Amino acid sequence: MTMQKLRGTSASTADANQRPLIIKIGKRLRGTMNRISMGQSKIPTEPVIQANAFQWTDRLTANWQTIAQEAAAILRHRDAVPPLKEISPDHARIAGDGNWRSFFLIGYGYEVAENCARAPVTAELVRQIPDLNSAFFSILEPGATIPRHRGVTRGLVTCHLGLIIPDRPEKCAMQVEDIDLFWEPGKWLVFDDSYYHEVHNDTDQRRVILLIQVKRPMRLLGRLANDLALWGIRRSPFVQDARRNLGMWEEAYRQAEQNEAA
Repeated sequence: MTMQKLRGTSASTADANQRPLIIKIGKRLRGTMNRISMGQSKIPTEPVIQANAFQWTDRLTANWQTIAQEAAAILRHRDAVPPLKEISPDHARIAGDGNWRSFFLIGYGYEVAENCARAPVTAELVRQIPDLNSAFFSILEPGATIPRHRGVTRGLVTCHLGLIIPDRPEKCAMQVEDIDLFWEPGKWLVFDDSYYHEVHNDTDQRRVILLIQVKRPMRLLGRLANDLALWGIRRSPFVQDARRNLGMWEEAYRQAEQNEAA
């Protein structure tokens, strides 16, 4: 399967027709769901959260160099790692330049078996994370920009573990609301991506992190509401289209491995 054919992948007409209704319903419910998440949260609801709010972060920190080595091995076939816009049509606005690539291990609870086999230590570590939603290597190319945006729900918390970071990390930065942050090797950035945030890599080097999304720890009402919302998202075209597109990009990565071995 050629890369050109993969880039032509798109959602079915039926799924495309569902999108406006799903987006409209989601926008109407987002405010209510976010208020429930804030009121029921067991951890702080500020834009940036301390990594020690999650005990499992220590285990990954202790293994960050091995995780970074597995990420570097995957980058041998960087062109076969899909740009996020090629996986998820819904991210086209914020990933439009193709310089943000994602190597998924687990996405919304769906495991990508072949990718996990390519990063076995990382995969085993992330499988042990309580209430895991997604885990993937996020690759930001030199000069890349992710414009100001926000995630779909306050019911998830996003955690970044720095792996391969530019020599001048202050030039590769993220702003969450009015807070400026930058990545460091082996260090965590934990934040609520339902707040507005943006990213700039103003360097000539690649930035690679392990991106983890977990359910926000909440009391019973919040957990029930959040689980219901995530159940709907998981079955929506937003996730199901991405699963189909990832399956097709698998062939590109497999072919790159075979070419290297030949």
